[in-house]
Amino acid sequence: MKGNKGRSTLVVLGRTKLGLPAVLLFCSLFCLAGFFGSILLSQNIPVGGVPRVRVLEELEEEGEWRAMAHGETGESMISSIPFQVLSWKPRALYFPEFATAEQCQAVMRITKSKLRPSTLALRKGETEENTKGIRTSSGTFISASEDPTRVLDYIERKIARATMIPRDHGESFNVLRYEIGQRYAAHYDAFNPSEYGPQKSQRVASFLLYLSDVEEGGETMFPFENGLNMDIGYDYEKCIGLKVKPRQGDGLLFYSLFTNGTIDPTSLHGSCPVIKGEKWVATKWIRDRTKELM
Repeated sequence: MKGNKGRSTLVVLGRTKLGLPAVLLFCSLFCLAGFFGSILLSQNIPVGGVPRVRVLEELEEEGEWRAMAHGETGESMISSIPFQVLSWKPRALYFPEFATAEQCQAVMRITKSKLRPSTLALRKGETEENTKGIRTSSGTFISASEDPTRVLDYIERKIARATMIPRDHGESFNVLRYEIGQRYAAHYDAFNPSEYGPQKSQRVASFLLYLSDVEEGGETMFPFENGLNMDIGYDYEKCIGLKVKPRQGDGLLFYSLFTNGTIDPTSLHGSCPVIKGEKWVATKWIRDRTKELM
């Protein structure tokens, strides 16, 4: 309009006339609100201000992990191994899909012809005769270096990452097969010096890789989980307590020792009888010293 030179432009909102400075102020406020709102949404902070735990898949998809410079014995990539804590007493962790079905089948294939009746480490006063029936599986020992497929090499490296205990602290794999009715009565993987004599090294942890599904039975059981059943005159042949059902490719890690090096009494465990099907498992016992010092 004529005669309006030098005046601020007017904007009409409803019946209210706003000058240019006011318009700019409102625009700035809207921009700031949008900016901070996008930050809150990206942080997954719901109403109430409590942040949600962001799942691993989201982090991986968004590419938020950056590999760090590493030492001579380190690795150049970041790896993720999903797990679930099954128990703190004993410390037991479950690793879903730790190995593929093809890898499991390869291990069964290369060890099947080598299976022999399983044996026991005998306590003072025990003999093979008076311990019959405690462990009725068949099995064999095989090191990763003896596997031409190199599947066990891959699995051994992955176990080292999962446990944060170097490979050279592990015994050879003990591959076991349990047929219908076969089991392993409750026992400890660590060796009590008062029962087995002085030990040069001790088993810290055990990693079980289930090589097959089991239709019924065959669970790994922890009868003393969280201190239960320890004062009832427990029958070591019963299958009670925390039970872990075998699923092909899944892994189970549990620790036999406390962090001070003494035996965890709740780490007592066994294998329930197979009722239907067949159970295959590869066990890796991990020591507190390297192979050269065992």
